[in-house]
Amino acid sequence: MNRRGFLAAAALGLAPGWARATEPLYALRFSSLRPGTPLPADYRPYAFSAQSRHTEYSLVADEAGRTVLRARADASTAGIIRDLRVDLDTHPVLAWRWKAARLPQKGDLRAKAGDDFAARLYVVFDLRLAALPVGERFGVTMARLIYGDDVPAAALCYVWATRAAVGTLAPNAYTGRVRMVVVDSGPANLGRWVAHERDVAADYRLAFGEAPPAVKGVVVSTDTDNTGELAEAWYGDAAFRARPNP
Repeated sequence: MNRRGFLAAAALGLAPGWARATEPLYALRFSSLRPGTPLPADYRPYAFSAQSRHTEYSLVADEAGRTVLRARADASTAGIIRDLRVDLDTHPVLAWRWKAARLPQKGDLRAKAGDDFAARLYVVFDLRLAALPVGERFGVTMARLIYGDDVPAAALCYVWATRAAVGTLAPNAYTGRVRMVVVDSGPANLGRWVAHERDVAADYRLAFGEAPPAVKGVVVSTDTDNTGELAEAWYGDAAFRARPNP
C-alpha cells in the first residue's frame, strides 16, 4: 500500500491488519529461490512408501530468467507440499501459472487407471474428521493409516487434464474427499505458460455444498504412476489474494 492509501485507511479508522489483508499470501514462491539449489525445508517432498519410482523436481530458470519448479514423471509419482494457513474470508482467490510439455495420453480422471496428470495443484483444507459422516471418516482414517497423515479430509485439486472438458468438477477416482477441477485440458497450450485465478472459496462451496474451512496447505504434483507414461511440467509462483474491488 502506498502512503496515500495508508492515510486513507487511517482516516477511516481501519486497523493495520486491513492493509495486510489486501496483500497476497504466497503459497509457493519459487521465484525467490535460486536455480540448481535444493528446495527449502518448508517445501516438503511427499511420496507413497510403496511407490519405488518418484517424480523428479528441480529449480530451474524459465525463459525470462525467473526461477520455477520443473517436474518430470516417468511412470512415477511424488509431490511437493507446503504447509500454510490461509483465511479464505480475506484471501479467497488463488492465482498461479504453470506450463506442460507432455501429457499422459491414457489419462482419465474418471478411472483409477487414468488418474495421472501433467500438472496438479491441490488446496488442502483444515477440516476435522469429526465433521465428516461416519463412513467418510472411516475411509479417511484408513487411508491415513496406509499412506500417512498428509491424506486430506477435504481438498480441491486443480488439474491439466488429458481430455476432460475445462470446467469439469468431479470426485477423485480414489476418494470423494478430493474434488477435481479441470482448468486446462488437451495439447493446445502445450509449451506455453498458462495463468489461472480461481475463487477457492466459491469452488469449495460448489464442490462440497458448505462454507469452506481455512486452508492448511498446498501441493503440486506431476504423476504418471497409473498409466506408466512420461509427463513434464513447470510450476511458477502461487499466491492467495483478496477479491478485486467491484
